[in-house]
Amino acid sequence: MKNTFVKAGLALLVSASMVACNNQGTTATTASNDSTSTGKVLTAESIVYVNSDSLLSNYEYFKDVRARFEEKAKKAQADLQSKGTAFQREVADYQKNAGTMTAEQRANTEERLARKQEELGRLNQNASSSLAQEEMEENAKLYNKVSDYLKKHSKEKGYTFVLTYSTSNPAVLYADEALEITKEVVEGLNAEYAKEQKEKE
Repeated sequence: MKNTFVKAGLALLVSASMVACNNQGTTATTASNDSTSTGKVLTAESIVYVNSDSLLSNYEYFKDVRARFEEKAKKAQADLQSKGTAFQREVADYQKNAGTMTAEQRANTEERLARKQEELGRLNQNASSSLAQEEMEENAKLYNKVSDYLKKHSKEKGYTFVLTYSTSNPAVLYADEALEITKEVVEGLNAEYAKEQKEKE
């Protein structure tokens, strides 16, 4: 479950970081071909990138969400395992005592065990669905937080495009380190998250 959440977070950050941050809606082609219409020219300094691996490992919001999610997944797994172990004991007891039971007792016990097995299957499916839904919602929140911050930050700094780099999904094969803004983005995101947490107290 941990790896799934991290991979999903990375995929969403790739999407969020590929946001064109020109708030006038100018495309790269328009900006480079017609600078008089908007006054904005696409330059090397206006294209920057974020290392999404570093961003995720240093973004406090993501770390907190991941920890809560992993704890919930661990608890659900432990609960299902406990119920599964209890069911296996019941099956073992039945197999041990089946020879001393009447036909009616065996039929009733087998029917009860079959119902329990079905119930365990439903519990497992429901837990998986619930966790998957929560993971999707948390990743959507992560995307929105990063995307919203990048739009605001890019407007302040004059960035036209914010690209992303990740070792697990290298959409950018090479980028000059001078164009990397990961540290300033992480600091800004963490400052906003700390402020949100303080306001909740």
